[in-house]
Amino acid sequence: MWLPRPIYEAKPYASILIGLVCFAVAWWVERSPRSALFVLGGGLVTIGVLLAMKRRDYRSTQSDYDPRAIDE
Repeated sequence: MWLPRPIYEAKPYASILIGLVCFAVAWWVERSPRSALFVLGGGLVTIGVLLAMKRRDYRSTQSDYDPRAIDE
């Protein structure tokens, strides 16, 4: 699935932000969906952090093997 670059780059940060908002809402809500919001928030924060880390690692390894930097 192709996404425009600004959306692709913002996905991990949006996931982390939405997860933190779920945590904040769960903190103030006194009703039954509280535990579900904590689980959803934790999952979104985890996914966002993992995406950001995987992208950072991929970009650092790809720069080590840049095909334009081949010495002849």
